[in-house]
Amino acid sequence: METLIIIILVATSITAVTFIVERGLALRIKKVLPQPLIDAVLSYGSTNDMQMLKSVCAQNASPLAKLLLFSSDHLDMPKSETSSLVETRARYEISKLERGLVVLEIIVGIAPLMGLVGTIFGLILLFGAMDQGAAADTSRFATGISTALYATLIGLLIAIPALIAWSYYSRKVETFAVRMEAICDEFLRKNYRTEGAAPNGEPAPVRAIAPPKLH
Repeated sequence: METLIIIILVATSITAVTFIVERGLALRIKKVLPQPLIDAVLSYGSTNDMQMLKSVCAQNASPLAKLLLFSSDHLDMPKSETSSLVETRARYEISKLERGLVVLEIIVGIAPLMGLVGTIFGLILLFGAMDQGAAADTSRFATGISTALYATLIGLLIAIPALIAWSYYSRKVETFAVRMEAICDEFLRKNYRTEGAAPNGEPAPVRAIAPPKLH
């Protein structure tokens, strides 16, 4: 039983470190919101600049680039419909950014519990093996207690960094979501000068909306 608990704690620790490093690399701002893309949207004037924007998106693959390309493919729709489709696609991209955070959240919960299980099991063995001679030997008893408490300590040492990383990355994803929404809104605003008008100024055509393909 002791070996099993130790194996679980070690595996939990390795998993936590792996996801903390992986999410740290994936959630870098230049990987999600490349500055060249932001500059391209800010300098975007009309559909005449569309080719330039698509070129920048191709050179800076990222969730923001996917949203902008998706938006550009649906500009022939009314603004309200395009915005709705972009919001749906944005939720999909954000869910991909959140990948792995649920693992850290689970580790935050189970690591201290596994440590507590190890401590309780160690105390059960300690008290079960006690006899009168062991009870009189306070140093031996104290050593057994301290050994049992190590499991709780290890569990907390795993859970605390996982909790910090989970909280930080969750907040970071929320910030990215807000910024991507603002940038996409700016792009749509520049293409739809008036509500209900197509980019060329003519009334937007009405057509059936097919569900967006998620790549």
